[in-house]
Amino acid sequence: MASRLTIGERQLALVVLALLGLGGLAMAAAGRNDPLGAHGFVVLAFAGIVAFVVLAAYYAAEPDATRLSRYYDDPTKVGIVLAMIWAVIGMAVGVWVAALLAWPDMTIDAAWASFGRLRPVHTSGVIFGFGGNALIATSFHVLQRTSRARLPDQLSPWFVLLGYNLFCILAASGYLMGLTQSKEYAEPEWYADIWLVVVWVVYFLIYIRTLARRKEPHIYVANWYYMAFILVVAVLHIVNNLAVPVSFSHAKSYSLFSGVQDAMTQWWYGHNAVAFFLTAGFLGMLYYYLPKRAGRPIFSYRLSIISFWGITFMYMWAGSHHLHYTALPQWVQTLGMTFSVVLLVPSWASAGNALATLNGAWHKVRDDATLRFMMVAAVFYGLSTFEGSFMAIRAVNSLSHYTDWTVGHVHAGALGWVAMITFGSIYALVPWMWKREAMYSPKLVEVHFWLALSGTIVYVFAMWNSGIIQGLMWRTYNESGTLAFSFIDSLVAMHPYYIARTIGGLLFLLGALVGSYNVWMTIRSARGDLATTEGEPDEPVAPPAGALQAGE
Repeated sequence: MASRLTIGERQLALVVLALLGLGGLAMAAAGRNDPLGAHGFVVLAFAGIVAFVVLAAYYAAEPDATRLSRYYDDPTKVGIVLAMIWAVIGMAVGVWVAALLAWPDMTIDAAWASFGRLRPVHTSGVIFGFGGNALIATSFHVLQRTSRARLPDQLSPWFVLLGYNLFCILAASGYLMGLTQSKEYAEPEWYADIWLVVVWVVYFLIYIRTLARRKEPHIYVANWYYMAFILVVAVLHIVNNLAVPVSFSHAKSYSLFSGVQDAMTQWWYGHNAVAFFLTAGFLGMLYYYLPKRAGRPIFSYRLSIISFWGITFMYMWAGSHHLHYTALPQWVQTLGMTFSVVLLVPSWASAGNALATLNGAWHKVRDDATLRFMMVAAVFYGLSTFEGSFMAIRAVNSLSHYTDWTVGHVHAGALGWVAMITFGSIYALVPWMWKREAMYSPKLVEVHFWLALSGTIVYVFAMWNSGIIQGLMWRTYNESGTLAFSFIDSLVAMHPYYIARTIGGLLFLLGALVGSYNVWMTIRSARGDLATTEGEPDEPVAPPAGALQAGE
């Protein structure tokens, strides 16, 4: 695919990779006796491998100027493949750590294999590796189709996609080495955080530049959600990760915040990471791919805009509900609780809007497993947002907090909402990208759907039961006023549910493996047919003849 870059873009790519390689070399030299040095070699190797790919195509013929009459989908294609790879990795590690909770003796006597190091590999691999790559890939696709404009250049999308995956590699490998800031969903150390800021700024500029060149006057609502995802995540990431490194030759750093301020900043970030990374971005997917697949216009475009502004405003204030019964001032806790409850309105507006869009197309839902993925995602989005608002109420939170109920809630959203809409979008997108009439095996899509749904239900119900039993056992007193159950008693009671959780996660992992095989076989069957992209019906508005001659 590097051969499709212009000569100038290939040269610029090599310059960027040389600078990245020098940065990696400096890290390796400065951190000789520190994990920073190991990551320096990772960066150097990454730059070298990508540079080799560019050099292999360096003397290929200059791409024809008619490329400007077609959308640029190469980064989307690679992003889909990377998303599926990270899905398998992240979910496999998730099953591993779930099994460790059920059978602790299965552990490996090695530091890197400890629960504390594997658990963030699972969370980051699924959220950022799988979810992030899917968001980048689909956003590039949706942006071009809804704007009727090609991406502004061919190099910056590759910089975003590959640079983002370098960040994911640094994060996962750092966890295995014991590097962490100990912040939920924000564990990578300072140098990885700085690199992600650079990548994210370029991502934002791609969106702005493309929208500025759009031939469609209206900005479709999916782009509103994608833009909110990009912009707000940048703000959250920068503020929450403000830190001072021990030195520039050490990986370790210390947060600028401390005590209750650090906790409030972390959960302002943590809950809004859920809001704008795991909700807004995937609502962008929902608002494009569900109507497209159903062949129906969105039920209420006005409702989608109202929902957008409601979610954007209200989510910002809800993070403090994670800190009930702590040193955080009670009025701040109450503020978070109030906005969390009110947040149910715009959240259900989006879920209801999606389901109402399927009116007149329910026969397609019955027959099309891809559309069924999207429908179930909308249902789980409505359920998990209701549950989140309910659990934010202080009295309910006194029972649910620190229990497996929270784990069940998180996975109702992660598996039932985020993963389901992502798999549905990928199954819709892959045949379009590789010019196939359908996936390699529609039956395997059906198998994946039932594996994913069964795994989600088993997992979530196991954790709901486990969490409520935990909460009740921890607050049960005997006649003398002491606790009726020890902590060990609660662990014994949880064991069957931990086994069930492992089984549920395994079912979901098997579904991801089936989906990955189906995607790969669809791509493989399309080899040699890429020339059919010339006749794609949703082409951008052709640039002026002068622009084609100039090769702009």
